[in-house]
Amino acid sequence: MQYDLTDNITSKSTKGSAIFGVFSDKNINTLSKSVSASDLKAIKGIINNSSFEGKINQNLCIYESSNQRIEKIYLVGLGDKDKYNEKKFLKSVISSCELFKKENLKNIYFCIDSFISSDISLNWAVRNISIHINGIDYEYNDTKNKTKNKNPYKISKFIFKFNSIRKNYKENIKKYFAQGAAIANGIKLAKNLGDLPSNICTPTYLANTAKKLGKSNKKLNIKIHNEKEMKSMGMNCLLSVGNGSEEPSKLITIKYNGAGKNQKPIALVGKGITFDTGGISIKPSNGMDEMKYDMCGAASVLGTMKAISELNLKINVVCVVASAENMPSGTATNPGDVVTTMSGQTVEILNTDAEGRLVLCDALTYVSRFKPKHIIDVATLTGAVLVALGKVASGVLSNDEKLTEKIKNSSNISHDYVWELPMWEEFQSELDSNFADIANIGKRYAGTITAACFLSRFTEEFSWAHLDIAGTAWNEGANKGGTGRPVSLLTHLLLEDAKSL
Repeated sequence: MQYDLTDNITSKSTKGSAIFGVFSDKNINTLSKSVSASDLKAIKGIINNSSFEGKINQNLCIYESSNQRIEKIYLVGLGDKDKYNEKKFLKSVISSCELFKKENLKNIYFCIDSFISSDISLNWAVRNISIHINGIDYEYNDTKNKTKNKNPYKISKFIFKFNSIRKNYKENIKKYFAQGAAIANGIKLAKNLGDLPSNICTPTYLANTAKKLGKSNKKLNIKIHNEKEMKSMGMNCLLSVGNGSEEPSKLITIKYNGAGKNQKPIALVGKGITFDTGGISIKPSNGMDEMKYDMCGAASVLGTMKAISELNLKINVVCVVASAENMPSGTATNPGDVVTTMSGQTVEILNTDAEGRLVLCDALTYVSRFKPKHIIDVATLTGAVLVALGKVASGVLSNDEKLTEKIKNSSNISHDYVWELPMWEEFQSELDSNFADIANIGKRYAGTITAACFLSRFTEEFSWAHLDIAGTAWNEGANKGGTGRPVSLLTHLLLEDAKSL
């Protein structure tokens, strides 16, 4: 996609559609810098004779303009001006993108001054516009033949229209548009990995995806450990999850070296269960097809690595993906089995459907060898987080208040929401076992918290946070599909960290 900026549509050679934001007061004075006085008067008349009220998700098309460069004018509702904020801005951008796609608009003049208020940063706005317009072409087609869309919608040229352009605008738009495009590419990768069926997206497929990322950027160093190597490292807990499957488990390591060797990395650890039947503790059949999304933690950290590698951030990051397929068979792990983790702690596996924490605990021990500044694991770990937070926010639990605040701050910037849950000492006794150092599940209540308590046993010497994305990683029903969350949150976190170096 080409992009540009202008303060005068008539000075451009491109013909396209002009997009203006209009509040519920229906004041269209911001259009006066782009259309003639006679056009402005005609547009006011059209608005008065229409049902357009300037509400969010409302739009109005005006077909005629005296400006030869404007093919059509679209008015996009912004809602109440007094209540306009970043959330409403994002809603208006999403509504605009839906309009672009529906109308098949190729060349767009986006009159950005009409969409932002005094308390919305222009740089933030450009980055978020870029995320959405660069992500507009994602459409799952990989396993379609008859219904495959061979020509997915793409914008050809996107021009930011300003009433007046300041000296720093061109440089800033280049920077923040690039950030948004990289985040969009990371989100699209995460969505696609999640949407692929499990007979295609296996642990080996995830490993090959990492290898492709490594070929695209010299700053990425890829290492794939097979089951024999994991066994020699003592990763019996991770390997126990894949015991019942014919698909070999994989441990994937991606190192991004963008800063000096002495700079401690941030570690991202992703749960990559490419299909989760529950194992011997088998799940009910209803909705089990969605268990192909149980690798969305892995998908999101791979998407984040793609984003930061495209941005060439001056930061060091280590990404570890623990990937397996959880199947029932004659070789599967049984409830009541005891395994020894890489850390030396023993685990009584009371429920084989609590498998995510089993692959993560060995991955968390493994990643400690890189001496990270922070460790953040991302996993579709518990159904309990859906009960607590629904599909709006991911749960965050941590042993480091400062790291939690950084994550919350990046959540506020990205609007990829998280909510902190407590992890008090009193919860730890829920994991007591008569036969091992720790049980892999707690009692009936506080499932998200006790799952994090389990993981905390393997991160005691490090600054660590756990993101439970079981409620946010994919949509259900008619809009079923991966969301790409929390790629935006994680990339914003790393962008913010890079600023502090």
